[in-house]
Amino acid sequence: MVFPFHKIVNSEAETSLVAKEFSEILSPGKIVLLNGDLGTGKTFFVKNVCAQFGIVNVSSPSFSIVNEYHNGKKIIHFDFYRIKKYEELYDIGIDDYLMNKEAVIFIEWPDLFPDIIPNNYFKIDFKFVNNSSREITILRHE
Repeated sequence: MVFPFHKIVNSEAETSLVAKEFSEILSPGKIVLLNGDLGTGKTFFVKNVCAQFGIVNVSSPSFSIVNEYHNGKKIIHFDFYRIKKYEELYDIGIDDYLMNKEAVIFIEWPDLFPDIIPNNYFKIDFKFVNNSSREITILRHE
């Protein structure tokens, strides 16, 4: 995968292929930020990346705020959508999570709390094109 990466996908199958390709470059300690409106495919993308590591019990952390998955790789999946203030993130130990070099960390809605994001990350933007198509852009920030 070459960065910046940009593609319009026309189906869930095409999104799955992008997730598969992206999963091949992930290693422990990587942080992945996912931005996009509700329903653009952020959690679907995470599910498909996790499937590449044999993790199949992936669900949206919208209400739990954070989910952890283990199967050879450790995945930590955040959703900041329902967080109202920074203190809530510190209460769940966000600093410890972000410093974890043994896990791949996914964060949905990171733009709600940009000050806590480290400088080294991947940023994935999802945009609606139409009901079945999405524009996916992936940038690497180092």
